[in-house]
Amino acid sequence: MQLPRLERRPELDALRGFFLVWMTLAHLPTHCSDFLNSPLGFVSSADGFIFISAFLVGRLYIRESMHDESSVRRKLWRRTLKIYGYHLMTLAFAFLVVAPYAAHTHKASLCNLLDFYLAHRVEAIAGSVLLLYCPPLLDILPLYVIFLFLTPLILSAAVRWRWRSVLMASGGVWVLAQFGLRDAVHNWAVHATHLQIPLQETGAFNLFAWQAVWVVGAWLGARSAVHSAILKRFPGWVAALASSACIFFIGVRWAWFGPHLTEPTLGQLLDKWQIGPLRAVNMVSFSAVFYWLRKFLARCVAVEPFLTLGKASLHVFCAHLIFVFGGLALLARAVGEDAGAPAEQLHGALAAAVVAITLTALFLVASREVRKRRAAKANGVSGAAVRWLARP
Repeated sequence: MQLPRLERRPELDALRGFFLVWMTLAHLPTHCSDFLNSPLGFVSSADGFIFISAFLVGRLYIRESMHDESSVRRKLWRRTLKIYGYHLMTLAFAFLVVAPYAAHTHKASLCNLLDFYLAHRVEAIAGSVLLLYCPPLLDILPLYVIFLFLTPLILSAAVRWRWRSVLMASGGVWVLAQFGLRDAVHNWAVHATHLQIPLQETGAFNLFAWQAVWVVGAWLGARSAVHSAILKRFPGWVAALASSACIFFIGVRWAWFGPHLTEPTLGQLLDKWQIGPLRAVNMVSFSAVFYWLRKFLARCVAVEPFLTLGKASLHVFCAHLIFVFGGLALLARAVGEDAGAPAEQLHGALAAAVVAITLTALFLVASREVRKRRAAKANGVSGAAVRWLARP
């Protein structure tokens, strides 16, 4: 099989950087989060980040899976272990720095994030190591770790039995997720580990629903690596239908169609955490429109700071958590004990300063990591050249 040359696509790194900026602004306790919480229909930064990450993994490793599955397993499981290590570091920061501050100050904005840990420290630590306890803001990396760990098996299955079988199996798991699969597995895990961790403390994301986002992303990434284009032809009627669906979901999001077609009235059909049926249609529609407009969108996002941020996405993601916790600490400090209900957002100059400092710091973190990689690569090339010249 003659495969097309696999070219580097900087716009994919830039897209990941774009979603990280979006995620950061949505997590910081400022007015930005009001608008950036699914501004276009029901597409969120988490959707895009997980999808693009899976797309890149599928694109980079599908060819090697065709010839050397064991090598792919070693590489991806080594990467999984690295990300798991970063997850443990973020947990250590939350448990050893944020939690003591929250317990000492009794500030609701932080205590609510770590209430289970503050009440049940042993169970929380053991559960977090096993990826069972996932506090708010710290539940994306566990999702990523599990999906990346399973990716070599997914790619191997796709090579042996084709992607159609993999996609059908993933779709079946998504259907089961709509009917309580997560609850059943949670009950089994609690029984097996004897860790009494409530379901709501295992993270907001329904793993069995979100795996569909990862599998579809990996499939499309793999397809882009073995074909010259994901789709040979994009019919105009498909673009028109998808665009109409996008307009409908934007209208529902902003309540254009009256009180009977809103996010609350549609409820579980649009649920983000278990990707309800209408949410899935929404994601497919927007994905189709974005693919249709891909050349224009690539020019828009393939710029700094998105390019640099996307190249160091793991470090940027972990750093953004520190600044989000810092923003919540400032929010807590700004409210006196007798001030009534705690404020939910920072305002004015303080909010602007937090956003500016956070984004600047994230870019500096990413720039430092990119420079380190370039230096390591240059040293590796130089060392290889010296060894070649020294050969007898």
